[in-house]
Amino acid sequence: MTTFLSREVQDSLAEANLKRLRAQSRLCVHAGNSVVRILEFRPSSFSIAAEDASHVGGLVDIYDGPRHLYQALIVASSQEDGLMSYEFKRNTLAAHGPALDFERKIDAPAGLIEAQ
Repeated sequence: MTTFLSREVQDSLAEANLKRLRAQSRLCVHAGNSVVRILEFRPSSFSIAAEDASHVGGLVDIYDGPRHLYQALIVASSQEDGLMSYEFKRNTLAAHGPALDFERKIDAPAGLIEAQ
């Protein structure tokens, strides 16, 4: 059995799906001065709305609200149903402090109190 939906119904369903994805998503990608909401996130890729795709590419930062999660190098992979998909070439967890140039001991004291 096959089902045929008119073009208007298909467009309405796709628009409703994009609206639902936008309402659920907290992740966003920062590319230069532009910020675009991520609609679908997977371990090796993510998708954004196709109309926002011209602003994204190359080295980007991914945030969950104000929290910096990843710095990634991305490349466009496919476009379907109003979504543009990007694959990660490199996806690195964001560092929340400077890199250490020494080994931190597990039993090291948190601080030293000097006698005067």
